[in-house]
Amino acid sequence: MVTFPDSSAEPWLRHFLPQVFFNIGPRGLMWWQLLAFPVLIVVGWLAGRVLGALARGVLHRMFRRTKTLWDDRLLKSVGPALTVLFGALTFRLLLPLVGLGTSAELPVVRELLQTLVILTTFWALWRSVGVFTQMLLDQTWAIGNPSAKSLLNVIGNFAKAAVAIGCIVTVLASFGYPVTTAVAGLGIGGIALAFGAQKTVENLFGYVAISADQPFRIGDVVKIGAFTGEVERIGARSTRVRTPDRTLVTIPNGRLSEMEIETFGVRDRIRLAMSLGLSYDTTDTQVRLVMAGVENLLRKHPKTWPDTVVVRLAALGPASIDIEVMCWFVTTDFDQFRVFRQDVLFSIMRVVTDAGASFASPSRAVRPAPAKEEAAPPPPRVN
Repeated sequence: MVTFPDSSAEPWLRHFLPQVFFNIGPRGLMWWQLLAFPVLIVVGWLAGRVLGALARGVLHRMFRRTKTLWDDRLLKSVGPALTVLFGALTFRLLLPLVGLGTSAELPVVRELLQTLVILTTFWALWRSVGVFTQMLLDQTWAIGNPSAKSLLNVIGNFAKAAVAIGCIVTVLASFGYPVTTAVAGLGIGGIALAFGAQKTVENLFGYVAISADQPFRIGDVVKIGAFTGEVERIGARSTRVRTPDRTLVTIPNGRLSEMEIETFGVRDRIRLAMSLGLSYDTTDTQVRLVMAGVENLLRKHPKTWPDTVVVRLAALGPASIDIEVMCWFVTTDFDQFRVFRQDVLFSIMRVVTDAGASFASPSRAVRPAPAKEEAAPPPPRVN
C-alpha cells in the first residue's frame, strides 16, 4: 500500500473556518474532517467521470483502427468500471489532505477503498464475460448451430459464477480472513451440496447435455418412453412436454438425458404405410388392375416422394388378399399429411370400384353348440 505524508492543511484552514469546525465530533475526528469526506467523494466522482471519458476516448481511437467489433463492445461494457476506478484513485490521492495522520479511522477508509477497487475489478470481469460470450455467439460456426449457442450460454453462466466466487474470496482475504479456511469450507460445503442436492446437480448436468446435443427443440413433437407430445419448455431442472390430451408431462433432465428420444420435428417427409385387403372373389386380373391403379395415383400425387413407391402383393391372408402400400409425402406438417392421406384413400376406393373388385370384410365362423345328451332311463327295479 502506498503511504502519504501527514497533511498540514489544518493550520491554514484555521484562517478560513470558524472554531466550531475544529471541535471534536464523532469517531474522534474534527468536524471539518467529517465534512471533507463528502467533498472528496464528489470530487472523486467528477474526476472519475472526466478521466474515464478521456481514457475511453483514447482507447476508442486505438480500437477504431481494428476490424473487429468485440474490442469496442468490451470498452463500452467496462466503461462504467473505469469511471469508478479513476474516482477511487482520485479519492485515495486526495485523502492525505483530510489530515487523518495516525488516526484509527485511516485503516478503515483504506480497507473500504480497497474493497471498492476489488468489487469494481470483478464487476468489469463479469461484464467482460458477457462480451466474450456474445463474441463467440456471433461467429459463423455458432450462428447456424443451435447446440453451440446453448452450450456457450451455459459456459458463460458458469464463468460468471466463477467470477462471483472469486470476488467473494478476494474480499474476504482483503479483510484478513484466512482464505485457505474459506476455500476448505467451500470444499466441505461442496461435498455436502453434492450429497444433499445430488438430483439437482444431476438435472443441471442433464440440461448441459441436452443443450449440447440438441436432441429436440422447443416446439418439436417428440416420443419419449410411452407418451408423445410437443416440447413446451426446456428448463435447468426439467423439461415439459404437452401431450395430445393437453396434459403436461414434466421429466427431470437427469433422467431425460439417459432416455431414448424420437423427434418428429427433424424429419423431412412423412411415411404412409397401409395394407389393402381385397376379398377372395377378386380375380387375378382385378388384383393387377388395382395394384397398377394405386401405384399410378401415388406417383401422380404432387407431394409424393418419387424415389420410393411400393405397391406389391404381400400375403394371402385368412380372409383377404393383402396388398402392401407404402410411400412418402414430402411434408413435415402432420396436418397436411392427414389431408394427403385422405385424398389417397378416396382415390384408392375409386380404383377398387373401377376395377370391379371389393374390399374384404371380416368373417366370423359360427359353430353350433353341441347338443346335450339325453339322460339314459333308469334301469327297471327288480322286486
